[in-house]
Amino acid sequence: MNVDMSASLLNEARTAADEPPGTRRGIMRGTLLVSASAVALALVPATISAQTTSRTGAEVDGETDAVEEISPTAETGEGNTIIVTATRREARLQDVPLGITAFSQEELTEKGIVGYERLALETPGVVLNRPTQNFNNFTARGISTNGYSAGLQAPVAIYVDELPISANGNSTILDPNLYDVERVEFLRGPQGTLFGSGSLAGAMRIITKSPNPNRWEASALVDLGYTEGGGLRQRYNGMVNVPIAEDVFAFRAVGYYRNEDGWVDNIGTGIEDANSLEAYGIRAAFLIEPSSDFSVKLSVNKEVSNPADSALTNPDLGTYVRRTAQPDLFQSDLLALNATVNVNLGFADLVSSTTYSDLTGDFIVDLAGTYNQLVPFSLDAVGYDDIFVQEVRLASSHGGPFEWILGGFYFDKRRDVDFDYRTTQQFLDQTGVTAFSDLYYQRFKNYTDISEKAVFGELTYRFSDSFWATGGLRYGQVDVQTTTRGGGYNSNFLTVGFCTVFTPQCGGFIPPLTLAPIQPAVGLLASDDKLSWKGSISFKPTPNLTTYATVSTGFRPPVVNARAGLAPPASAPDDIVIPDGASSDKLTNYEIGLKGSFFDSRLTANLAAFYIDWNNIQVQANRVSDTIQFATNIGGAVSKGIEFELVARPVEGVRLQASGAYIDARIDDLSPGEAAISGAEDGIRLATPKFSGSATAAYTFAVGDTETAFVSGNVAYVGSYPGLFPNVPGQPGVPSPQYGVTDEYVFANAYAGLNITPDFVITAYVENVFDNDAITYVHPEAFLDGRHGRLRPRTFGVRSSYVF
Repeated sequence: MNVDMSASLLNEARTAADEPPGTRRGIMRGTLLVSASAVALALVPATISAQTTSRTGAEVDGETDAVEEISPTAETGEGNTIIVTATRREARLQDVPLGITAFSQEELTEKGIVGYERLALETPGVVLNRPTQNFNNFTARGISTNGYSAGLQAPVAIYVDELPISANGNSTILDPNLYDVERVEFLRGPQGTLFGSGSLAGAMRIITKSPNPNRWEASALVDLGYTEGGGLRQRYNGMVNVPIAEDVFAFRAVGYYRNEDGWVDNIGTGIEDANSLEAYGIRAAFLIEPSSDFSVKLSVNKEVSNPADSALTNPDLGTYVRRTAQPDLFQSDLLALNATVNVNLGFADLVSSTTYSDLTGDFIVDLAGTYNQLVPFSLDAVGYDDIFVQEVRLASSHGGPFEWILGGFYFDKRRDVDFDYRTTQQFLDQTGVTAFSDLYYQRFKNYTDISEKAVFGELTYRFSDSFWATGGLRYGQVDVQTTTRGGGYNSNFLTVGFCTVFTPQCGGFIPPLTLAPIQPAVGLLASDDKLSWKGSISFKPTPNLTTYATVSTGFRPPVVNARAGLAPPASAPDDIVIPDGASSDKLTNYEIGLKGSFFDSRLTANLAAFYIDWNNIQVQANRVSDTIQFATNIGGAVSKGIEFELVARPVEGVRLQASGAYIDARIDDLSPGEAAISGAEDGIRLATPKFSGSATAAYTFAVGDTETAFVSGNVAYVGSYPGLFPNVPGQPGVPSPQYGVTDEYVFANAYAGLNITPDFVITAYVENVFDNDAITYVHPEAFLDGRHGRLRPRTFGVRSSYVF
């Protein structure tokens, strides 16, 4: 919490304290009533979400800016300006002609947000599909066919600084630590013309703080909590910034450690609270800035996340209960190295960012759900991603009506995956099989090469200070190819084992065991090139109101099915043959919006309406006979909706905030053949809620000469939505046994805190106040026994932050 914010809150509290007692009591009663109606928990206090990211005294159109910026992190008070870099140059949030929500470090700290868990709940039109730790798939504006999208690029790109870390849906990607960040920006709509790695429906940017060569800094945050039905939650964070040579050289390091007990019992392994978590990491950066026109930042980021088991549950066994023979492990280890060079050329600013990252992900999962736990087998898959990213941007800094940005992007990724299918010694003994040297009845390895090259840019012409137009282009080419390494082996052990133990189901016939070596094979090369574009006009009829209209396009690269051409097993000869893959899909986003401040800046509103035409949709399906995943395309869909963000300050010390989105997203173009292979139906809803939204009420008041206190309540609502298409792929009209919908749910949090000094804050909190156990995710694949994700049970805690 910075000094400016604390001073502002203290001034508000002192003003309230100087009012007549009756007036003050009336304000407090009104505040409690507003809090109760807004969040339905006036009896439980909570932390203030009204924080500031900066107080710059910026001028707009020659007048001092008196507009409160829309953001969960905007401070109560006038003269606030939130600066974002969503357009690759510094700009006021309220002047950026697109839907964007920004979170400062203060907001993340006050609400205890350390990962992705609750960012989506406070971002209009965004849903986080999160089956368990280290599995995150954001969707925006309804662009999703199911919450998993195995093998497909995520519709929302995720960046940590300049590194794109989003991946296909069946990859283990860690939740990056969100401490000591400059801000998190969530951009809605395709963002290809300004970002090297194109995005289909949006982009989330985690922007970390750079070393400060002008001052010594240090901070710490400790969060201790207890989850009902679970155990202790421990989170420790620390930062130190050292100006080694004033104004020239600085070092900054951030470290964290999380040790959190689980709350889901695994009756198969006999472990209670099985989904515990241990995570740790360090982020360090050196800044060399010999002059104001030249700087180099070298950084390293190492993060390890090791959940002990999955949080997916089986409702037939109990609310927070799962069943596997061994723990499911979705663990991740990231190392990222970056060098960023900034040069002021006079007419333009040059930025060069070079990143290398090494990501290891464990995907170790019990597959016995395929046979309803009758046959024990598991997949031990370990993936190794080597990624190299080079991006160069040139942004104009000269005067005149033209502003431009030009960039180039190169992305190279190799993903090696070891696939080892494992049974148990007990089942080998039961079936009498002795042909394997260990517990693995199938082994093979493959690797996938992904290469992407792109050039992109935008040009803005300012007709006046109140009217400007922007156009952007991005041309990109993507090559994808999967190669199978030799040396592994395949077998028909599953069929043999099933028939050995359950001969009546096999008609008394037990086939002989066969072993076959896996030969090297070079898969199909998928290559595609696309042109994305954007056009936007913006008009400011008054200094406090910005309106805009935007048309933008986005696409995803093609997908090659690793087992393309594979015939169905002999037991199901009529099942489908695995297709080659899926070609690129694309969409066009039409959007109009306004961002304004009204009633002497006591009400700030952002509104946007959009219409999205999505064509040649990439979808993921699973062959029924052997649950093999494959990707294909279907016709099209339309998503249309309205997003809003509101902030009101009716009286001193009170801040009310609400945001939400109504979205109608449906399949509108589907041939009979596409319906058959995908399981979709014409007119069905996509995997997004019709309405989702959040509201926050906060009150700040003085409790002493220098101390202030705050109470706040936050509530989020998410409507239900389908987890996948309703029918079995390859069997038109046959309902899928995996089909399901999430619950609609309300998630409420409460906070109360004390600013002992401007640098020392203690906060008590209750998360999930009503102990809602709603199902928030339904997994589309049959092989899991537990396919349902739930809200974390009610959690109590205290956290303290200190700035040295």
